[in-house]
Amino acid sequence: MTASTTVRRLTFADPGEAAGFAALLQRLVRWEKNASVRVKSGGGRDEGRGESGVVGVFAKPARFEVLAIRTARLLRPIELDSTVAAGELLESVDEGAEAMTVPSPVTGPSWAGVLPPRSGWQPLGELPTDSVRTVAAATVKEFRERAERLTQRDRGTLDALAEEIWSRPLGRTELPLRAVHAAHALGFLHGQQPTTLLSAGSWLRLRTRYGSVAVRTSVGPSLSVTPTAPGGHGS
Repeated sequence: MTASTTVRRLTFADPGEAAGFAALLQRLVRWEKNASVRVKSGGGRDEGRGESGVVGVFAKPARFEVLAIRTARLLRPIELDSTVAAGELLESVDEGAEAMTVPSPVTGPSWAGVLPPRSGWQPLGELPTDSVRTVAAATVKEFRERAERLTQRDRGTLDALAEEIWSRPLGRTELPLRAVHAAHALGFLHGQQPTTLLSAGSWLRLRTRYGSVAVRTSVGPSLSVTPTAPGGHGS
């Protein structure tokens, strides 16, 4: 993975993008003060608009064994690939100017070297976002209720309980509920637009207009990604 050694300013092409990235980064830092994110930007093709700049921010939220992804169009292409502190990136977000400045790189965690593939995604179907939200809320409620019933003596089984619940598939899909839980906690399940489930090799991705959550379903080859122009922020 290459890393930028200079500070770079990224200006978004669409309104509201800076606020969206700030919201994601705020959640990451709240859960893990020293969280890191990988930022990749470059050229991409936006349907109907030709070549444009695109940026993708990739993160592994604390408490979730998933990757969170948010992408956006840029006013101009800037080639950049750097793992940075999420808190420093958050401080650089300028919502008024619809921009953010990528800070100096940090030593990245191991997950940052293995990202979902750029291409080859096959749609498996669309899911009503209301239904996905309902499943997420009901499963969180079940986990809390069952955890509260555990005695002090049984507290050692809490991890096993979490694994049992969050490894369940979403309906008839192979997507584990941990991905749905993460999407809900990250604020990706807003609005009424359908949520799309996609697959590529050993990866599954739950995509909404606000972001994506990706999980590996089996051990596969290490793949990296250069973000493509979003069809919604979950591209």
